[in-house]
Amino acid sequence: MAAAVHPRKFCSSYSGWVSLQLLLLVVLSGLAVSMSTINSLPGFPGSLPFHLQTGYVGVDESDDVQLFYYFVKSERNPMEDPLVLWLTGGPGCSAFTGLAFEIGPLNFNIVEYNGSLPTLVLNPYSWTKVSSIIFLDAPVGTGFSYSRSSQGSKIGDLKSAKHTHNFFRKWLIDHPEFMATPFYLAGDSYSGISIPLIAQEISNGNEARHKPIINFKGYLLGNPLTDSTKRSCKGEYVNVDPSNVHCATDLQAVSECTGLVNIPHILERKCFLMSPKQNEMEHRRSLEGNSRESLLSQPQHPEFGCRTYNYLLANIWANDNSVLKALHIRKGTVMEWQRCNYGLPYVKEVKSSINYHRSLSTKGHRALIYSGDHDMSIPYLGTLAWISSLNFSIVDDWRPWFIDGQVGGFTTTYSNRMTFATVKARKYFARSFSPLTSK
Repeated sequence: MAAAVHPRKFCSSYSGWVSLQLLLLVVLSGLAVSMSTINSLPGFPGSLPFHLQTGYVGVDESDDVQLFYYFVKSERNPMEDPLVLWLTGGPGCSAFTGLAFEIGPLNFNIVEYNGSLPTLVLNPYSWTKVSSIIFLDAPVGTGFSYSRSSQGSKIGDLKSAKHTHNFFRKWLIDHPEFMATPFYLAGDSYSGISIPLIAQEISNGNEARHKPIINFKGYLLGNPLTDSTKRSCKGEYVNVDPSNVHCATDLQAVSECTGLVNIPHILERKCFLMSPKQNEMEHRRSLEGNSRESLLSQPQHPEFGCRTYNYLLANIWANDNSVLKALHIRKGTVMEWQRCNYGLPYVKEVKSSINYHRSLSTKGHRALIYSGDHDMSIPYLGTLAWISSLNFSIVDDWRPWFIDGQVGGFTTTYSNRMTFATVKARKYFARSFSPLTSK
């Protein structure tokens, strides 16, 4: 995209300690890391035109907790382009969402389901055109990540940040060719809480000289949840205290005004669940025993043409036995893959990540915060408000950025090396937005 979107010069050189880092491979050779190179995937015609690796990394002391990842090398220059670790929000949503629906090299071919395995197509706007990306299923219990014990499954913001930090250090030791590569954290939605915590963990680890030293440059956040503390409801919108009359009144007003609006994208139609068609039900009975068919045996599913219908295709694909085999998923570790596992025993300990942003800024780390301007779940005006609360001066005033001569959104940069950018919520601009190409 155009150079107007910051931070500029996302790719930078870093050297002088790689040889020392490589010595750690001998010392730490017992780490529980497994990986497989994937040359083809069910549903995609022919060989994959990019390098895909999947694997597991043990992240706690006993290696009970095994985090699963997908790694795609940059399709341009893996040794010079940035390395990004991507988390999808939730908490509990698989990073496969990022790989197949947002910034990754694959998309689902969106056609109405006919009983066969959903098919995949290439995403011409993938961020892997200019960067290598690790898509990580975190926290434990997300996607194909799992724990060997019930104790390991109990997770919260702080422990999850430590797990992700441990994951990347172990992953880096097993991929020493990336030790000098500029590294960025990235994610969206609830990652607005997770990513700053992980960034702080990495920064503290580097300061303590934990090996390997990570060439951490900064982080990127899309539509990030940041501060859930609110005036009347105090961040609690589900189990509201009955005595809190102001909160109840405010929530009622919000519900009446927005109940029929599609919250994630206000220009898209509001979709509801529908019952399967009769011929679909008959077809499913004829294919009894097929794992992907059992997923559609639910009494209701999204209507074709809705965004959530795409997620239905992902569930069917990811639970197919041929896919599990191709991805080298360990048998018996996950009973059923879910794009988002909202049943995690997860404790949301951190209510606001603003102070983490402030701390990271003082250490000189870059940050790019971007928002789709038609998202009502985490509106860009709220994001602008917490950025303004940091009280850093503006060094590049509010102005448009362009792509192919058209306004793609608006951007402003602050003295703490943080840039904020909006992205016009048209499909063309949203898919073309790739901040890693900024110079």
